Amino acid sequence: MSQWQLTTVVSSTMQTPTARTLSLALSQPFRALPGQHIDIRLTAEDGYSTARTYSLSDVREPGIAEITVEALADGEVSPYLVDVVEPGDPLEIFGPNGGWFTWDAADPHPVQLIAGGSGVAPLMSMIRTREVLAPATPFRLLYSVRSPERVYFRDEFALLTDHRRLPVDIMFTRPGGGSDRAAARLVAEEVSAATIPAADDPTVFICGTNQFVEFCAAAMIGAGHDPGRIRTERFGESAPIR
Repeated sequence: MSQWQLTTVVSSTMQTPTARTLSLALSQPFRALPGQHIDIRLTAEDGYSTARTYSLSDVREPGIAEITVEALADGEVSPYLVDVVEPGDPLEIFGPNGGWFTWDAADPHPVQLIAGGSGVAPLMSMIRTREVLAPATPFRLLYSVRSPERVYFRDEFALLTDHRRLPVDIMFTRPGGGSDRAAARLVAEEVSAATIPAADDPTVFICGTNQFVEFCAAAMIGAGHDPGRIRTERFGESAPIR
């Protein structure tokens, strides 16, 4: 059963100017599933506490929990995690949590991942787990992001694509992307063209804002995908397509 435990920050990496990956050493190791999340609780000296949910971006080591956090301008927790906390600092966590938005490495179906911005974090845990446990399972990633400097895990994606381990289609929504495609929001035809065909019966994982998830799910259904094989996470809110 999940319970609150004290962890220690052991390393950190800036992914973008406003996003940071933290690796946390667990006092009570657990085996999380790719796609699960944890809660992080901060408590002030006056006793006030607040908690927020963050997806795990790596679940390969049972003694380490890795999260990748985007700092929100009006956030209570994320600015502290991105700009303040340092290796050696304690963090209180609860989890792992979530069971719907998870990938089973024993499932032989192809996997199509679709991410909007920071929604790539839980999908990264699936990609990394696949490389260890099921390297023959076909995976593909469609990643919509504002601009090149906002791309998470840039070097890792480059390595995976260079070794032909993962087709990655990055679509920029703001000018300055440096690609032949004009910077703009995704359209349904692009989603269909840059994803595994419905005939291959993939499991589809979509993560991002409510609007992004709803649009991409509708586009995939419009392209012939079975709604029952589409799993969504709206920045912490997981749900099947109804």
